[in-house]
Amino acid sequence: MSVPNLRGRVCLVAGASRGVGRGIARGLGEAGATVIVTARSSETGARTEMRPEAVEDTAREVDAAGGQGHHYLCDHTSERAVDELIRWTLRRFGRIDVAVSSVWGGNEGFDGTRYPDGTGWGTPFWRRSAEPFGRFLEGGPYAALLLARAVAPAMVSAKGGLIALVSFDTQDGYLGDVFYDLAKAATNRLALAFAEELQPHGVTALGLSPGYVRTERVRDLGQEERATESPLYAGRALAALAADPSVAERAGQILHAGDLAQVYGFTDADGARPPRFRVGQQD
Repeated sequence: MSVPNLRGRVCLVAGASRGVGRGIARGLGEAGATVIVTARSSETGARTEMRPEAVEDTAREVDAAGGQGHHYLCDHTSERAVDELIRWTLRRFGRIDVAVSSVWGGNEGFDGTRYPDGTGWGTPFWRRSAEPFGRFLEGGPYAALLLARAVAPAMVSAKGGLIALVSFDTQDGYLGDVFYDLAKAATNRLALAFAEELQPHGVTALGLSPGYVRTERVRDLGQEERATESPLYAGRALAALAADPSVAERAGQILHAGDLAQVYGFTDADGARPPRFRVGQQD
C-alpha cells in the first residue's frame, strides 16, 4: 500500500480523543503530517463521560505513526474557544492546510439501547421530547460550523486548504433515529454550503462518511463484531484526499471511506478493504 506524503503539512483534527477522530489523526500521522489534535478529554483534567481516552494519547499515536502530534484542549461548542484554538495554531505553525471536524456529542449517555432521558434508539418522534435534539445539533453540525468559520479566513488568505466534515451519508435513506438523521443531514448540507462559498477562493470543503466503525464505544457496548472497519480506515481516506492535487473536484460531496479505498488503493489496519457501508447493513 502506497502511503501519501503529507510531510510539511499542518492538519487540525477536532474531536480526536477517541473514535473516528483519533483514527483520522493517526492516518494523517502515517503520512508524516504535523497534526494538532483537539478535544475536551484530557489525562490531566476532565474526561467526557469519565471515559479513559484522552487527547494526549492521540498525540502520542500520531508521533508513533510517523507524524508530529500536538494536543490542545478545546470545547468545540464554544465559539470563543474555537477562535482561540485557531489563533494559537496559526501563531505556532503559521498556517492550517487541513481542518477536520470529527466532533460528535449526540451519543453521550447512550448505552446502546437508550439515551439518558430513557427513550430508545428509533423511538417515534411524537413519543419523545424534542429537547435532546439540541445536543445532537450542538455536538455535530454546530461544532462543524464553528470550526469552519474560524479556519476559513486563513485558508481563503492562503488560497488553499481542505475542510472535511465527518458525518454519515443520508442519501441511501433514513438512518433510523430522527435526531441522528437530522443532525447528519445538517452536517452534510453544511459541507455542500461551505464548498459553494469557499471553492471560488481555492478552498475545498467536503464530507467524509465512514462505515460502522469499531470505536471504543462500540467495543464497550459489545457490538464490535457488527463493525465493518477500524477508525484508521477513515484516517487513511482523509490522508489520501489531503494528498490528492485534484481534491477540489470532490468539493461539496459526501465521500465514503469504502469507495475512496477503491480509488486510492489504501486498506484498513488489518489489510482488508471493506466496501461502502450502507444503511441497514449491520442488521
